[in-house]
Amino acid sequence: MALKYNPQEIERKWQEKWAADRIYEVKEDSSRPKFYALTMFPYTSGDLHIGHWYAMAPSDVHARFKRMQGYEVLHPMGFDAFGLPAENAAISHGIHPYDWTMANIEHMRRQLKSMGAIYDWNREVVSCLPEYYKWTQWFFLKLYHAGLAYRAKAPVNWCPRCQTVLANEQVVGEGFCERCGSQVTKKDLEQWFFRITRYAEELLNFSHIDWPERIKTMQRNWIGKSEGAEVSFGLEHEDIEPKEIRVFTTRPDTLFGVTFFLLAPEHPLVPKLTTPEYKAKVEEYIAWCRQQTEYERTALGKEKTGAFLGSYVINRLNEEKVPIWITDYVLPTYGTGAVMGVPAHDERDLEFAKKFNLPVRTVIAPPGWSGEELAEAYTEPGTMVNSGEFNGLPSEQGYERICNLIERKGWGKKAVTYRLRDWLISRQRYWGAPIPIIYCDKCGIVPVLEKDLPVLLPPDAEFRPTGESPLKYCQSFVNTTCPKCFRPARREIDTMDTFMCSNWYFLRYTSPKIDNAPFEAKKLKYWLPVDLYTGGAEHAVMHLLYSRFFIKAIRDIGLVDFDEPFTRLFNQGTIIYRGGKMSKSKGNVIAPDEYVAELGADAVRGYLMFIGPWELGGEWSDSGIVGISRWLNRVWSLIETGYTSQDVKPKAEKGLRHVIHKTIKKVTKDLERFRFNTMLASLMEFTNYLSKVQEAKNISISLWQEAITYLLLLLAPTAPHLAEELWARTGHPYSIHNQPWPRWDEELAKEEEITLVIQINGKLRDKLIVPASITEIEAKELALERERVKAYTSNKKIANIIYVPKRVINIVAK
Repeated sequence: MALKYNPQEIERKWQEKWAADRIYEVKEDSSRPKFYALTMFPYTSGDLHIGHWYAMAPSDVHARFKRMQGYEVLHPMGFDAFGLPAENAAISHGIHPYDWTMANIEHMRRQLKSMGAIYDWNREVVSCLPEYYKWTQWFFLKLYHAGLAYRAKAPVNWCPRCQTVLANEQVVGEGFCERCGSQVTKKDLEQWFFRITRYAEELLNFSHIDWPERIKTMQRNWIGKSEGAEVSFGLEHEDIEPKEIRVFTTRPDTLFGVTFFLLAPEHPLVPKLTTPEYKAKVEEYIAWCRQQTEYERTALGKEKTGAFLGSYVINRLNEEKVPIWITDYVLPTYGTGAVMGVPAHDERDLEFAKKFNLPVRTVIAPPGWSGEELAEAYTEPGTMVNSGEFNGLPSEQGYERICNLIERKGWGKKAVTYRLRDWLISRQRYWGAPIPIIYCDKCGIVPVLEKDLPVLLPPDAEFRPTGESPLKYCQSFVNTTCPKCFRPARREIDTMDTFMCSNWYFLRYTSPKIDNAPFEAKKLKYWLPVDLYTGGAEHAVMHLLYSRFFIKAIRDIGLVDFDEPFTRLFNQGTIIYRGGKMSKSKGNVIAPDEYVAELGADAVRGYLMFIGPWELGGEWSDSGIVGISRWLNRVWSLIETGYTSQDVKPKAEKGLRHVIHKTIKKVTKDLERFRFNTMLASLMEFTNYLSKVQEAKNISISLWQEAITYLLLLLAPTAPHLAEELWARTGHPYSIHNQPWPRWDEELAKEEEITLVIQINGKLRDKLIVPASITEIEAKELALERERVKAYTSNKKIANIIYVPKRVINIVAK
C-alpha cells in the first residue's frame, strides 16, 4: 500500500537537508552564463502575508527554472529595515525601533524559509545594520563631493500626523500622505536634496531596458519634459537687478497675446515688486496660499485667485507694460516660478482674466475666424494675428521665427524644462541612516571623513511626537568635533529617505560580507546589471526612478560601468480578498503560515500561480487552494502506486511520447513568459493522461519511468519539496534541483494535423488544415476568419454553426 503524502514532514526534511548541504549557495562560475533574478526586498512590517508570497513564490519558480537551464542564478533576499513604522511603534509601545525591527526580521526570515525558495541566506542584507548603512552614508559623501547633494531652504511637503517631510512622490491623490492618508501641508525647512534633475533627459531614455510600457509612461509623465522657449520680460525697477524676469513657455508664438504676468507667491522678487498701497493685500494672500496643498493650488476647475503687486514688466516684442500678479496656481518649483498670461490661448489664463477683468487678445486665429471674441481659449495651431510683423504666418512658422528673433536680440532662447524636481532626502526621523554632515561655526558645512563612518545611531534616543528628529535631543550624538578645525561642532540631525537604502541593495548582494568597500568590483562586474527585477508597479516613480538615477550618478563618479540597474522589469498583479487589495491597513490580509501548516508550502506556491495570470493577480479562495492540494496528492499517488505493464501497444507509446514532448515544450514556453497558470494547467493535463495510461497498462515500464522522470523535472520549480521526495523515492540521485531542464523533440512534440471541411449551408466552400487537438471553439473561430467564408457570409446573419469533430464545420447563414 502506498504511503500517504505528508507535506509537513517532507518539507521540513528537505529544507533541513538543503540548508545542511548548502545546495543553493551561489558562486561566481565563469563557465556558466549568469542570471541575476531579483525580487524587491520586503519592508520589515512583522508578518509576510499572502500578498508578499505572491511576489516571491512565482519569482522563485522562475529562478529555479533558469538554474535548471544551466544558469548560475543569484536570487537573493534581504530586508528593507529602516522606516517610519518602526519609529511609530517605538512611540506607541515603548519598544526601541531596533528591537522591533530585528524581532520582525527573525519572524519574517522563518516565514520565508518555509517557502522553500532558493535564497542563499549567506548573502542576506539588512539595511538598518551599521555594516550596511555605513556604505549608504559613504554613497552620500560620494554624491556630495560630486556636487550632486546639496542643502537648501525650501517649502516642503509636511505630514502633520507622521511629523515628517515627504518627497513629492510620496504625496498622492488630492494632496494626501502616501502612508497615513493625512492632508499634507507646506513648511519651510533647510533640507538636503539630490540633483536628480541633472539626469532628467537621460532618465527619459528607455532604449536599453525591457520594462512594461505603463511604467515607462509613468516615469515619462513624472519627469514631464516640455519644449519651448525661455523669454525675457523687461523689469524697470530701481531696487532690482538684473532688469528682467525670465519665463518658460511652450508657446512663444503667443507672446503678442500676453496681457498679464504671473509669479508664484513664494517668488523671491515678490516683496520687492509689491508697491506700498498693495502690500497688505499681497501679504494676506501669500499667508492664505501657504495653507493650501499643492494639489489644491493646481486642481482643475478650482476658482482662480490672485493679487496685483502694483508693478509691471515690459513685453519686449511690442513694448507693452504688463501688470504683475501673484496666483496660487503658479508653483515656485516649476520652470522659473513665473508665467506669462495669454488668456485667449490658455484655459486657466482665460479663467484668471475673466475673474479679474483683464484684457483678452486673440493672436492665433482658428480657421474661419473673422475678428469676433472667442467663446473659449483656442489652444490649437492657427494663423497669427495681432502679432506685428508675424501676422498671417501659420503659428508653427511663427513659433520658429519668434524664437529666432528673441535669440538674435538676446531676449531669450529655445529651452527645455522638466516637471521633475530634485529629490528631497531629509527626514526628521531617528530610524534611518544619519546624514554624514557636520556643521561648524567657523568652517560651515563639513562632510564626515570616510574613516569615521559609520555615523552610528545612538541607542539612547528619546522618541517624542514633536515633529523634530529625536536625534536633536540626544546631546551625545549632536555634539561632535569639526574634522577641519577640531573645534566644537554639531551633527546633522536628519536622517536619509529610506529609498536611499534601496538605491543600492542589489549591489550589496554580490559581496555582502566585504567590510572595506560597498561591494567587490570583480563580483559586481560578474553579476550586474540585474537581469530580471520583479515587484509592484506602485514603485514606478519612487524606488524604480531613484535607483536609475543613482546608478547613473555613481557611474559618472566612476564606481560602476553600466547605465541601468535592471535590464528587465516584471510587475506582478495583486491578490484580492474580501473585495479589495490585500493589505494590513484594510484588515484583509491572510497569513500563509496556517495554510503551510495544513496543506504544505508546495500547495500554497502552486495555488498562487494557478490563481490567474501573474501580471493581473486574482481572488484568493480557500476552495481553490484545496484543489491544488488534491492535485499534488494525485501526483504522489500516481507515482507511489507504481506501474505494471501488460499489453504494450506501439500506438499508445507513440501517443505518450507526443504528450511528453508537447508538455515539455508548453511548460518551458510558459515559464519563459511567466504564464504560470497555464503552465500548471499543462502539468495537470499531463498528470491526468498518465493516470489513464496507468489504468490501461499498455506501455512499457521503461517509457513509464521516462514519463515520470519528465513529470518530476517539470514539477520541480513549482513544488520543490514534493519533486525532491519523489525523485529520491524513484531511485534518482540527489538532487533533482541540480538536474538539467528537459528538452523537447520538435518532431515528437508536433501536433498531428487533420483537414477540416468548411461548408456554408451544406455546400463545400473551403478546407482548413489544423492540429488534431483543436477545440470546437478554436475551429469555429478559425473558420469564420477565412476570407472565402467571409465572402459568402458578409451580408448574411450566422444562424448556427454545426461542428463534427475532426471532420466538418457547417455554417448556416441566412
